[in-house]
Amino acid sequence: MKATIWHNPGCGTSRGALALLHEAGADVTIIAYLEAPPSAQKLAQLYRDAGLTPQQGLRLRGTDAEARGLPAASDAEVLAAMVSEPRLIERPLLETSKGVRLCRPKERVHEIL
Repeated sequence: MKATIWHNPGCGTSRGALALLHEAGADVTIIAYLEAPPSAQKLAQLYRDAGLTPQQGLRLRGTDAEARGLPAASDAEVLAAMVSEPRLIERPLLETSKGVRLCRPKERVHEIL
């Protein structure tokens, strides 16, 4: 199975999700989203396919998202902030032919394999 993961190698949950993909024998495309952030359109599609709002995909821990009012901001504002500051994207996001998941906890990988 093919899988694409928006990955942060500095995150233990992201590393764990990637390990689960490898253990399952998935053909994985790894996108280091901190270096190559997805477009607002791609993020909107990922969240829509995962059944999430952009606000639900917002990383609060270790960011200034709450101080900036992003949890209550419009979808467009949240997506624009994520594109300009990809550290605001909660990780890891995983996409396969079976859907998209925000894999927190990492075991959510199994839902779409």
